[in-house]
Amino acid sequence: MLFRQAIAFALFPAAALGAQGTPAQPMEHAPIPAISSSASAEAKYTPDRATVSIAVQTKGTTAEAAAADNAKKQNTVLTSLRALGMTNEQLSTTGYNVSPEYRYPQNQAAVLTGYTVTNTILADVRDIKQVGKVLDAALSSGSNLISSLEFYASNTDVARGKALADAVSKARAQADIAARAAGGSLGQLLRLDVGGENSAVSPRPMYSMRATAAAAPETQINPGQQTVSMMVSGSWQFIPGR
Repeated sequence: MLFRQAIAFALFPAAALGAQGTPAQPMEHAPIPAISSSASAEAKYTPDRATVSIAVQTKGTTAEAAAADNAKKQNTVLTSLRALGMTNEQLSTTGYNVSPEYRYPQNQAAVLTGYTVTNTILADVRDIKQVGKVLDAALSSGSNLISSLEFYASNTDVARGKALADAVSKARAQADIAARAAGGSLGQLLRLDVGGENSAVSPRPMYSMRATAAAAPETQINPGQQTVSMMVSGSWQFIPGR
């Protein structure tokens, strides 16, 4: 908690003349005593959406064979996701990689054994209740690599507003304590600065899963809660006690 002074200036409509017709020196005004305080506050919210990185990885003796197999399986995955109501705008390709595979015999040159093709799409799931269904549909239809799952909220305005209001209340409460301790009270607000927003997300689950032939129960996903924090700095007029 810091104490500082903010200088205020008054404007006059015309300059007064001195005794010999020269402009009189303007009156100097005393600085306004002020108390400054900073505070931060948090508010929690529940995510209602998620993004899932879904990939199909295939191998073949030639790049063409691996790519053809990959395209077939990825098309099946996309069909299964569209059957859940996902649109093309929610399914975007984020990566396509073709890499050679080698075998390294002892004391011999590397031998090319085939190629690996990885095709990755990002599914933007706009109904949190569908996340488990999306995972199950992708894995059961040909995906063999889920590289990330991230939750987010479509609207954090309410949580952000609550955090901001709490931060202002805390900053004023601290300044009020300081003012009373100094034998006075707080006056009007002179300045209020709002700091940057900081969102603390819950840990992102990372997956590397293989599909199984046997039927399994629907995957259960719990998004938990996320946190948004706001910081403010304010200055209030200090009114000395009498």
